Formats: sequence, C-alpha cells, structure tokens
Amino acid sequence: MATSIPIYTTLPETGYLRLPQVLRFIPVGRSTWWAGVKSGRFPPAIKLSQRTTVWRAEDIRDLIAELPHGEVQQ
Repeated sequence: MATSIPIYTTLPETGYLRLPQVLRFIPVGRSTWWAGVKSGRFPPAIKLSQRTTVWRAEDIRDLIAELPHGEVQQ
C-alpha cells in the first residue's frame, strides 16, 4: 500500500528553483505566474544571469504553506 506524501515535501530545503520546477508545485500557467510575481502575490524572481531566473526554495515552501488546502486562487 502506497503512502501519500505531500508534494511540497519533495522541494529542497534550500537552494533555487527554475520556473518549470516551480510550476510543478504551483498549478498555474506561466503568464499567471509572472502576473502574480509582478503584482506581489508570488515571490520575487532572482536573476542569476541574463538568461537565468530562479526563485528561492524557501519562498516557494512559504507560498505553498500559505495557500488554502494547497490551491492557488485565480
């Protein structure tokens, strides 16, 4: 019998996540995510280089913990 493990437990404790990784845990589209970042609803992005944008794993964990029943409201 398989045990149910919350998906957020597979997030690293620390480190950075790229957008495809973030979207595995936060079920929204890319444009919704970026609109949420712009409005302050989602954590701010960190630019590591001209073409590399990441988010802190800790910020994504905090966001998941704040969501009601693990859901994102549109």
